[in-house]
Amino acid sequence: MSLAYAECPQDVRDSLADQYFVDAIRDKDTQHATRLMDAKDLKSALAYNMKYEAAKTVSKITRNVRSIEVDDGTGKEKDDKFDCLLKTLEKLLNSHVAGKMNTPRRNPNVICWKCNKKGHAERQRQTFSPNQES
Repeated sequence: MSLAYAECPQDVRDSLADQYFVDAIRDKDTQHATRLMDAKDLKSALAYNMKYEAAKTVSKITRNVRSIEVDDGTGKEKDDKFDCLLKTLEKLLNSHVAGKMNTPRRNPNVICWKCNKKGHAERQRQTFSPNQES
C-alpha cells in the first residue's frame, strides 16, 4: 500500500488496506461480520476476523449430536452379497491381468532384423531346431 499509494496520507492507506482485506474474505458471513465491525485499520480487522473464525469453528465442534442406528436385520445379508461381488471382481481382474501378461503384443508391420520376416522382433523370434525348417 505504501508503494501503490505513496501520495496518500497514512490513515487513507490503512483504510484502503482494510477495505481490500475485507473484500478478499471468501466466506460471506465472515466478510459481513468484519464489515459491520467497521475497523479503521488492517490490524484491527485482522484481529477481529481471527476471533470471529475461532468462535465460529468452536461453535461447530461443540454441537452434541447423537447418531441413531437402526438394525433391520439385513446388514449381514448385504455384507455377504458385497463380499461375493468383491471376490468375483477380484477373480475377473486377476484373469484379465494374467491374460494380458501372457499375450505378447505383436505389431504385424515389424520386421525382424535377424531373419527379415514380418510380424516379430528378434527377441520374440521362435528358435527352430535344424529338423523344423519352415
